[in-house]
Amino acid sequence: MGKFILKTDSAKKVIDIELEGTFTEEDGLKSIQAYKETISAITPADYQLQIDCRKLNVTAPEVVPLLEGCFIMFKSDGFVRVNLTLENNPVLKMQLSRLGRKAGLENLEIISV
Repeated sequence: MGKFILKTDSAKKVIDIELEGTFTEEDGLKSIQAYKETISAITPADYQLQIDCRKLNVTAPEVVPLLEGCFIMFKSDGFVRVNLTLENNPVLKMQLSRLGRKAGLENLEIISV
């Protein structure tokens, strides 16, 4: 089961998202709904999106289209920058990089720690 935590820092103009575990389609849909509720109160073009993926597992093939939809959504919302922080996980980094490119998310930065 996947878990997510969303926080908005209006002073720093940052939305922090923490992802953990393995997301099912249901988990993904719940996180998208929470995300949409969070950004409805702000102007995304003024904010950075920082997503902590250090505890996230590689996405199962059946959930990849949902994740790709998230990247497309991040692009259309127009954030200043989208940062993904990962543990040193080459497979997950490759998967997220590919989805970011496919979605045309040019302001995506993936940081391995």
